Amino acid sequence: MYRTHTCGQLRLTDVNATVTLAGWVQTVRKFGSITFVDLRDRYGITQLLFSENLNAALEANPLGREFVLQVTGTVNERSSKNANIPTGEIEIVVTEFKILNKSAVPPFSIQDDTDGGDELRMKYRYLDLRRNIVKKNLELRYAVGRSTRNYLHENNFMDIETPFLIKSTPEGARDFVVPSRMNAGQFYALPQSPQTFKQLLMVSGYDRYYQIVKCFRDEDLRADRQPEFTQIDCEMCFVEQEDILQMFEGLVKRIFKDVKSIDYTDTVQRITWEEAMWQYGNDKPDIRFDIKICNIKFPQHTFPSKQSQSALIDGANFGVFDDAETVVAIAIPNCSEYTRKQTDELTEWVKRPQIGMKGLVFIKCNADGTFKSSVDKFYSEEKLKAIAEAANAKAGDLILILAGTEERTRKATSDLRMYMADKLGLRKKDEFKLLWVLDFPLFEFALEDQDGGGAGRWVARHHPFTSPKPSDVETMINNSPKVENLDKYLEHPYANIKANAYDMVLNGNEIGGGSIRIFQKELQQKMFAALGMNEEEQQHKFGFLLGAFEYGAPPHGGLAFGFDRLCAILGGSETIRDFIAFPKNNSGRDVMIDAPSTIDTKQFEELQIKLDLK
Repeated sequence: MYRTHTCGQLRLTDVNATVTLAGWVQTVRKFGSITFVDLRDRYGITQLLFSENLNAALEANPLGREFVLQVTGTVNERSSKNANIPTGEIEIVVTEFKILNKSAVPPFSIQDDTDGGDELRMKYRYLDLRRNIVKKNLELRYAVGRSTRNYLHENNFMDIETPFLIKSTPEGARDFVVPSRMNAGQFYALPQSPQTFKQLLMVSGYDRYYQIVKCFRDEDLRADRQPEFTQIDCEMCFVEQEDILQMFEGLVKRIFKDVKSIDYTDTVQRITWEEAMWQYGNDKPDIRFDIKICNIKFPQHTFPSKQSQSALIDGANFGVFDDAETVVAIAIPNCSEYTRKQTDELTEWVKRPQIGMKGLVFIKCNADGTFKSSVDKFYSEEKLKAIAEAANAKAGDLILILAGTEERTRKATSDLRMYMADKLGLRKKDEFKLLWVLDFPLFEFALEDQDGGGAGRWVARHHPFTSPKPSDVETMINNSPKVENLDKYLEHPYANIKANAYDMVLNGNEIGGGSIRIFQKELQQKMFAALGMNEEEQQHKFGFLLGAFEYGAPPHGGLAFGFDRLCAILGGSETIRDFIAFPKNNSGRDVMIDAPSTIDTKQFEELQIKLDLK
């Protein structure tokens, strides 16, 4: 037996017990003839005391950092207690020890405030995983998974595996492909999601399915992405949208309770996609803070049901606003005393390439009821006051206004909103706010080629298996998807079809998304046709699914949560890499095992593949 207890287990109640521990040497501290060692394992740290009678043995077998050590001794009450660790009231008076394995000097310190950079720690990830902070992240990930499985099991879901070697089908990103030696010249693809398989399980009568499953997308790793990631993938049949929302609100609330001891009793707010874009400038708004966009000027076709407020800025001969497609404002609370240096810094921030604006207009709503602006010479105080009222600004607030093209300006304002909230400490990591975003457009129109499929065509905003809202089914069936005049695509009936889809947003991050699926063969064929697939292509890519729909396919729908992202948010981290045991770097490489790498010439020959790098 290598150990009787773990290094995080012993307490004062165990004093005088004889125990055996095994673990890694964290530190060695010599005080004259006495040596103290901190021994670490997954469960904690225990202090060891080597008394004078072991000096000769220690000199013959000196201990170093990360040595694997086994000790036997007696539990003793510490004279100098450490309140920072659970075992801090006891120590082990060692009677015998054995070095199970020695260690080279680690390339960085194995502690929370390590001196190792990201790339170095990823190269030696097996050492990085020994750090307590990384261990806590993986423990949280395990807790989220355990809570998920328990909840879904209690609600009659079955965990059913689906294959990793599948057929390449278009789902929005590039596939990772795998050559087949036994089928020369043919390739499997790794699944971007188990989408069609979970739908087939619904056809097969397994009415509640889930997996915590790996998915693969060969896309550029901008922002915080990984080429392989994990989903909580779920599907149900004989359900409508409301059933899905209720079920998976329950799942997230259960995770909050089990993992963070939070009773989330708030009603989960619901807004449409159009309202999200109107109020926040994006479709995954952070609603922990109440700063909303004031839409002064915008293209009417973007928000046909909304009224323009361009009269607030018209007639001043201010070209920046007059020539802009969109003018939007946000009121930042209690910032009217910003100095010229601070407003200049904000102007430079919005000019950065990532934001892409040409400048920034500000209005200070002074505490005495007066207004000061960077465009005073164009707008009277009465005009500035009217803008402030439209923006719901109060005395002491700072109004920030951006102007330009619709898409860029709205996104930039959304980014600025988040940036200011971070500066003001309005986005607290220990506060969680859920939101449902509903009624997305079913289609986007590609004026330019986006994915190699050509320009001037409809593209599925979600994926090609998403059903239109029930009220829009007839519109889709009874109209041709063809757009005769590209300049008037917004007038086509398909431009206004809403998807029976929903996203769950947590603290400004999309953590889950799904839809009610198409389950009738004719409607699915109509969707494929709208996306530019002829009958031959439909059969080649999705004949198996269309065939299944001929055999009593039930109504069904589902949702997939981004498991890594959910863990990162609950753990207060900005990056999902912190919650993946063996992540890739920003270039998609595993620097520990040096992958991807070349393969042997013989393997190419067996696969009948010739490599032609140009």
